[in-house]
Amino acid sequence: MKNEVFELQAEICKTLANPKRLEIIAALKEGELSVGELVERLEITKANVSQHLAVLRQRKVVKTRRDGVNIFYSINNPKIIEACSLMKAVLLEQIEEGEKLAKRIKK
Repeated sequence: MKNEVFELQAEICKTLANPKRLEIIAALKEGELSVGELVERLEITKANVSQHLAVLRQRKVVKTRRDGVNIFYSINNPKIIEACSLMKAVLLEQIEEGEKLAKRIKK
């Protein structure tokens, strides 16, 4: 059972290991958006947005709601946003530490 959990965790990490998917998640953190709205915000093709949304939907990162002919996407679990924010904070701390080290080396 323990190994299965790590395998599932690795799968969700692989899903999130794409810059465009992270951009989609960031855009959806404010609330649900249609594919067209995501295309506008991210300035990438509809086909590309749809492809990434399909992966995110398959891994249950996003969910959909149909309203007539429009399909709206939203984050399935708010903890996904928390996880992405936490990883971004770690990254920023690493960058800051690297900058401090670079300044010390230059002295």
